[in-house]
Amino acid sequence: MHQKIFQMVHRGNLIYNTCWEDPVLDQVAFGLKPHDRVLVITSAGCNALDYLLAGVAGVHAVDMNPIQNSLLELKKAAIRELDFDEFWKFFGEGCHPRAREIYNKRLRPALPEYARIWWDRKIGYFAGKGWRNSFYYRGTSGLFAKLVMTKLHLFSRMRGVIQEFLNAPTLEKQAEIWITKIHKKVMTPSMRWFLGRQFTMTLLGVPGPQIQQIRDQYPGGLVKFIEDCILVVSTKLPIKSNYFWRVYIEGRYHRDACPSYLKEENFAKLKGLIERLEINTNTVEGFLKTTPHKINKFTLLDHMDWMARKNPKGLVDEWNALLANARPDTVILYRSAGLHVDFLDELQVQTAKGPAKLGDLLIHDKVLAAELHPTDRVHTYGSFYISRLKPGTVTE
Repeated sequence: MHQKIFQMVHRGNLIYNTCWEDPVLDQVAFGLKPHDRVLVITSAGCNALDYLLAGVAGVHAVDMNPIQNSLLELKKAAIRELDFDEFWKFFGEGCHPRAREIYNKRLRPALPEYARIWWDRKIGYFAGKGWRNSFYYRGTSGLFAKLVMTKLHLFSRMRGVIQEFLNAPTLEKQAEIWITKIHKKVMTPSMRWFLGRQFTMTLLGVPGPQIQQIRDQYPGGLVKFIEDCILVVSTKLPIKSNYFWRVYIEGRYHRDACPSYLKEENFAKLKGLIERLEINTNTVEGFLKTTPHKINKFTLLDHMDWMARKNPKGLVDEWNALLANARPDTVILYRSAGLHVDFLDELQVQTAKGPAKLGDLLIHDKVLAAELHPTDRVHTYGSFYISRLKPGTVTE
């Protein structure tokens, strides 16, 4: 039933209006260089643009959901056609008073047909009107954020306290405000009930297999996992610079707390590099089998959690395609809802030298991953992995 609801909710909707993975971890793990080519699952496209700013040879954003790719296409067109102030209003503030006019005259002609069809109907997301008056309160994840913030502002009357928390001068003061004034009012019995519903997780784009992973592996289950994640973000990591959470609390970014692609000092560089971004509506396997490029940096996010349980053959096929396409200096990053991934090492894959266990082909950088994971400003994943191919696994 959850799978049917998940498919129904997400089939025709934008799920992610901003990326929910911290690219700082990725940049450190990758150590990107000018000759690198990066494959990233599109999501909202923020991190694809972050990698582009590193000056790599190419970024290939791949997603099965054409709506997610349509969002990145709109960002790509806006980078080409708009000046920074206009771009900031769209994607920094999440609204522009002339959104439809600018779209029709300048952005629409620069979009491929599939993205044009979507935004012809949905450009009102940026109009700044109505209850969901920001683009960042649109899509299914945005709806979840708006529901939570409405509950806190209207029913719990916490608007002032939340602003005090966001403006705390030190991490110690921030933690004090959260623990003494906010935590118990947020994690009420009704909120715990809400967070424990399958439908709530569906709004956030969390599929059934990931929910089960958390329930099986995390002491206290799903709601305790969420509560502990929020507690770390609120008391251990500076909220002033944590643009991942602030955008959902406030419905907008700030100039000093935003993704790299929204920083004014990066905009001219982004314009010069934007043609190195390629957007593909496909599976990872399908893309790797058709691209003429060899890829050496892969950001697989967390989609393997779902594939391992629902499409194990597809997971093997994906890794076969990755190994056939990869270069010797390949690095693969992936995340999981679970505290540990137990489904990769035993996969039987095919290499140029014959069949092999995937675990025999990978070197896992557990030390660096363990160092980076606690600094993740999103902090909603149970684990983070950095894997490299063993020497001799593939050749140029």
